[in-house]
Amino acid sequence: MSQRKPSDSKSAAASSPNGQRQDASSGDGSNGTSTPRSWEAAISARIGSRSRIESFRGDVRLVVQAADLFETLRTLRREFGFDMLVDVTAIDLLEYPDATDRFAVVYSLLSIDRNERLIVKTFVNDPDPTLPSAVSIWGGANWLEREVYDMFGISFEGHPDLRRILMPEGFVAYPLRKDYPLQGRGERHNFPVIPRSES
Repeated sequence: MSQRKPSDSKSAAASSPNGQRQDASSGDGSNGTSTPRSWEAAISARIGSRSRIESFRGDVRLVVQAADLFETLRTLRREFGFDMLVDVTAIDLLEYPDATDRFAVVYSLLSIDRNERLIVKTFVNDPDPTLPSAVSIWGGANWLEREVYDMFGISFEGHPDLRRILMPEGFVAYPLRKDYPLQGRGERHNFPVIPRSES
């Protein structure tokens, strides 16, 4: 059996798009460098202590209040080149240890030119979990927000067509909420049976 070389135990180094090596363990989320992120000062100047930055293994998360979400997303798109909305999803924090909010809503952004990724996270609560729609910033938010609405019951104010996208229109619950039974509430028994020949 061959012995592992000492260099193998070091943190892996990744190659940047220009062929230079960058330390994958740098943890700053900005192409492996230790320089301040271009957007950080601008966001801090606008919403200050109402936001915070978290980092884990190079993934950077910007946590903002719901009231600051739309302006933050628009600023990141218009001024700092986060031109792609990769995903919008949610987490039901019901029964999570130390959780103070019911839902976290997560936006995954990408700057294609810089190959820089950023997670923006905010929180909403019952009885009216609502956020401003990001469709006017990224058109691709349309179906992503509809899926979050369909699965979690989180509404997006200003969405042009907020309706279910996965579940049938007559469905009244939100299947990815933690208080929804794993086997449902018998809704499937009310669905019409569609034979394969008619599908």
